[in-house]
Amino acid sequence: MDANALFQQIVKEYSERLWWLARRFVNSHDDADDLTQDIFLKIWTALPSYRGEAQLYTWVYRIAVNEALNRLRKEKVRAALRFASLEAEMENRIDNDPWFDGDSAQRALSKAVARLPEKQREVFILRYYDEMPYEEMSQVLGTSVGALKASYHIAREKVEAELKNDASGLNL
Repeated sequence: MDANALFQQIVKEYSERLWWLARRFVNSHDDADDLTQDIFLKIWTALPSYRGEAQLYTWVYRIAVNEALNRLRKEKVRAALRFASLEAEMENRIDNDPWFDGDSAQRALSKAVARLPEKQREVFILRYYDEMPYEEMSQVLGTSVGALKASYHIAREKVEAELKNDASGLNL
């Protein structure tokens, strides 16, 4: 299969999943659109180096996660230069995104995930939202299955604690 046909297959097969992955990392509809375009550009430029040693799915997700993390690192630097925190900006995006159609519980979950440290956030997103098996996640992130399980467990506990705190503050 030539590069053009393979790229078309990737776009057809992974567009929606990659957009949602991007959306969960950047917490904004418009930023997810931009990030998804960057991901596909990176895939296109890296396509000649794809040798089929890894599953296509794993290879595509590794590129997508790396692009998302690179975007977040750049945003973190920009936020620091404005004496702001990236976490606060992410929460603000969630609150002000006109495309967000979730309820208050989904909003609280998105904010709790945005407050996680980078490694825990990426593991939580891939496991909770994408239901990615630990073995595949290990290939995508280059981390052992045991370390991923531990990161997810810690992340889940933090998210649950934050959601409990939010719920108790709402006088439910």
